[in-house]
Amino acid sequence: MDKSRCKQQLAFSLLLGLWLPYCLTQTTPSNTATSKPTTTPTPSPSPRPERLKVRLSGYPRKHNEGRIELFYKGEWGTICDDDFTIANAHVLCHHLGFVSATGWTHSAKYGKGQGKIWLDNVQCHGGEKSIEFCKSRGWGNSDCTHDEDAGVVCKDERIPGFVDSNVIEAQVDENKVEEVRLRPVVGVAKKKLPITEGVVEVKYKDGWAQICDVGWTAKNTRVVCGMLGFPHERKVNKNFYRRLKKRAAEKVSRPKVNVSAGGRLYLERQKNNFHLHSVACTGTEVHLAACPLEFNKPNATSSCAGGMPAVISCMPGPLFMQNSGLKKKLKISTNVRLKGGAKVGEGRVEVLKDNVWGTVCDDRWNLLSASVVCRELGFGSAKEALTGARMGQGMGPIYMNEVKCLGQERSIWDCPVKNITSENCQHSEDAAVRCNVPYMGLETSIRITGGRTRYEGRVEVLTSDPNGTQSWGLICGENWSTKEAMVACRQLGLGYANQGLQETWYWDSSNVTDMVMSGVKCMGNEMALSQCQYHKTVSCQRAAAKFAAGVICSETASDLVLNASLVEQTVYIEDRPLHMLYCAAEEDCLSKSAAKANWPYGHRRLLRFSSQIHNIGRADFKPKAGRHSWVWHACHGHYHSMDIFTHYDLLNANGTKVAEGHKASFCLEDTDCQEGISKRYECANFGDQGITVGCWDLYRHDIDCQWIDITDIKPGNYIMQVVINPNYEVAESDFTNNAMKCNCKYDGHRIWFHNCHIGDALSEEAERRFEKYPGQLNNKIS
Repeated sequence: MDKSRCKQQLAFSLLLGLWLPYCLTQTTPSNTATSKPTTTPTPSPSPRPERLKVRLSGYPRKHNEGRIELFYKGEWGTICDDDFTIANAHVLCHHLGFVSATGWTHSAKYGKGQGKIWLDNVQCHGGEKSIEFCKSRGWGNSDCTHDEDAGVVCKDERIPGFVDSNVIEAQVDENKVEEVRLRPVVGVAKKKLPITEGVVEVKYKDGWAQICDVGWTAKNTRVVCGMLGFPHERKVNKNFYRRLKKRAAEKVSRPKVNVSAGGRLYLERQKNNFHLHSVACTGTEVHLAACPLEFNKPNATSSCAGGMPAVISCMPGPLFMQNSGLKKKLKISTNVRLKGGAKVGEGRVEVLKDNVWGTVCDDRWNLLSASVVCRELGFGSAKEALTGARMGQGMGPIYMNEVKCLGQERSIWDCPVKNITSENCQHSEDAAVRCNVPYMGLETSIRITGGRTRYEGRVEVLTSDPNGTQSWGLICGENWSTKEAMVACRQLGLGYANQGLQETWYWDSSNVTDMVMSGVKCMGNEMALSQCQYHKTVSCQRAAAKFAAGVICSETASDLVLNASLVEQTVYIEDRPLHMLYCAAEEDCLSKSAAKANWPYGHRRLLRFSSQIHNIGRADFKPKAGRHSWVWHACHGHYHSMDIFTHYDLLNANGTKVAEGHKASFCLEDTDCQEGISKRYECANFGDQGITVGCWDLYRHDIDCQWIDITDIKPGNYIMQVVINPNYEVAESDFTNNAMKCNCKYDGHRIWFHNCHIGDALSEEAERRFEKYPGQLNNKIS
């Protein structure tokens, strides 16, 4: 035998050794590309002919909470709260298409229902597929009144494949597709995440089964790739896999060849491994379960005649290509973006028109349109099409309404839309999405310990020594801030950062004591701490475990935005006498040269304007410090809840700061709110300070420190910049919209602002033009 033939046989033998283990479908490898479990709650066959319906009802409530009502024997009724538990709530939330429950309510919190009380003393274990399979007193047997109606609070995340409907019918069907995974065959691919190529497998009973590839199309591949977080499909070398299969069959058929028992067993029972033998997707479905499917019959003589397990290959988006080995990067849209989401691949949908970003109205917003957005941004199909500003409200124009994508469009701009009018939509109807993203395993290298809940604790990261031995270690708390905490919470899958803590002595419950990471500095948008800057060699002055970094995470966060147009409308100059500025000087609201002035004679020239700060997020904005630590300022007669709430800066053409001001939050309160929203915060009588979601705080132009001291400024063209929450003291869902900029012209006597805009409101091209703007040649604004 010559050397080349020997090498070929050796190569095939190695590949064969990698191919055969995949055939043992009952084992689950640790790194497998899997869509999140779509545990559609479908109960076992019931003697009742109709399907059980469940809905949330009552008031006041959000979309994911409410009084539980069941439709039984043609009538809606409620559940009594006797013996009610979180396990019952889990079953009901699953039934409604939510991933889990976060709580439950008693005593008709959402109001009293009407009609029957269908169930009482319900006792679920939590894993039942429908409430009807839990123990109870039986249908209609209750000693309760509607004052005891039970309610649930579901986690605000939908199970993939569910439509966003309030009423979910439980269907009796054992042949269903819930979970799908991509199982790699080649050994090298098993070590890299995300997994982009492999055998398609579906969860079946207690194991996994394949799909027959006879009649398999690119449209089927597109649907599966979308489920797994990939925007596009690629051609797969089927001949390669056929040769492997043929070679495996030949090896097993030769009695003298030493073949593993698992490989022989696979070929002997091959027909039993195919659960599906026909899939006919159109390519627009968001889940394989939505495609026409034909399931293998147990008594079939041949489950996949002339075929083999379906193998696919997917194209990852740019964010997930670092380990894929692909050279050609996928181009993504530059005129569509997601804002305000806690996780990668979710957020409020914003589109760019005439260099200005705007939002999309949620009328007729559905999974088809949402999937077009997800795919054009480099993600998979949509898990959820969110309505009602569920990712916070946008600012500025609303460009689209009644978007009607078919699912095959390359961009949302290619879809039919309805012209927008002010009567049609408000920002309370901004559309949002949650996209399928590839499994990267990032959460396996981080954990938090010692906290009172799973949302807080000391951060511990998994590290490997040169020998490959893995262990957990701490992060140095020095300079650890909200931005780093944002990344840690995102990596943990726990939402937004509420706080980043530099000391965690009160969470000292772990035996992990070594500092393994220091100098962590994040931008805030990274997917994992390993993508941030950090010291190559650990350097931590306070290396004791009590000084390790910690986080408090939250599923919601505030989001502050300044009303740019009001700043432009209210700007003016005032020459204010020094004898009226003693309190302002005490609070450091004047430029440094004021200290050399001949007090109380003379004056300071002040650039004044009003600031209206909106909370467009999903949680109230509240000071980091509790009222016990607020500082009393006797001169002005008020408390400061934050030392620096806002920076006011005047910049020259080079971006150098030539004048500055700052505003302490002496009174964070709800000045006014949107229709239907009540004020919660009022500063009077040492009241609670904060800004409610949907409300705004107004700092009028005529109050102290609402200015920039421009006494020393020469006439010219400048950029005026306002930054809210500049030190990131309070967590927000989005810090990119905290800055506002204006072009400014000062002639020594008067001042003009124009082109005022939020920091992320314009396209990159328009922002570059703004920065290079030479200023007005006259007082006319064109």
